[in-house]
Amino acid sequence: MKSKLTVLATGGTIAGIAGSAIAKDYRAGEIGIEDYLERVGGLGLEAELSGTQIANIDSADVGPAVWHPLRARAMEALADEECDGLIVTHGTDTLEETAFLLDLTLPANKPVVVVGAMRPADAVGYDGLRNFANAVRVASDAQAAGRGVLVVMGDRIFAARDVYKVRTRGTEAFRGFPRESVGMVTPASLEWFGAPWRSDTPARCGLPEDLPEVAIVYVYAGLDAQSVSRQLGSTTRGVVVAGVGEGNLPECVRQELVRLAREGTLVVRASRADEGMVDREPDDDTNAFVAARALNPQKARILLQLLLAGGETEPAAIQRAFDGR
Repeated sequence: MKSKLTVLATGGTIAGIAGSAIAKDYRAGEIGIEDYLERVGGLGLEAELSGTQIANIDSADVGPAVWHPLRARAMEALADEECDGLIVTHGTDTLEETAFLLDLTLPANKPVVVVGAMRPADAVGYDGLRNFANAVRVASDAQAAGRGVLVVMGDRIFAARDVYKVRTRGTEAFRGFPRESVGMVTPASLEWFGAPWRSDTPARCGLPEDLPEVAIVYVYAGLDAQSVSRQLGSTTRGVVVAGVGEGNLPECVRQELVRLAREGTLVVRASRADEGMVDREPDDDTNAFVAARALNPQKARILLQLLLAGGETEPAAIQRAFDGR
């Protein structure tokens, strides 16, 4: 019996058109979901697919205006007894952020897979069809439930909390940290590297209409306190520091952030390194800082936004939330 899958489309390169098989430039989000499902109809996929167009844009333009209707429609699909799983098509530039937000705000009772492509649909070597076929295979597998939101790219399956984009070219553009891929998939095969890890099937966070302002401060050699203060406004409620090394920052910047933390701004130390694990250091308690652990700055920002929106303001409680991710 074929699985019944819902596809929610947001645009991106997977729906892009270049107008030439060898052109460098292309337009993201040109193919509508109905047209796309017609194109994949000839692949012989073992699933019944129904689609909804949430947006059709470059993922550089994705944000709350897309996240809210996307999450709302996803909740409807997951609550439908006729729906066996969910696929979200998305541009790769901000794919990891949307996947992580959905991972935090959706239940884990059914498979949810986010998929994209590195080449437009009319390019030589278009990877979108294979990635989509792989996503169908994963979303059709009952063992994909209980793993949170998954990302399928380049024959690999990643957990949303681990995945990040590492390359601007080539089809092997994503990696995972601290875990690499959690499974391997082709249109004809699927292998998991472990058992499902989500025992808390309900959504872990809500998604309120208004998300608080959280800034990301990127640390570089010579960064000073004045440069930091110029980036923050009167409505900024949190700061994620993309620090050097293990979340390190210049002393003058540290003192400025300590001052902000004492005034009620939440400060999270992350790393600008691709594989940057940031543990708590002895001064974090005194400074009221939070360590991002394995989350990169952009994901740390999303988690902090959701926690603040949910009314959490205590650094110790926010640290526990980061430790649990």
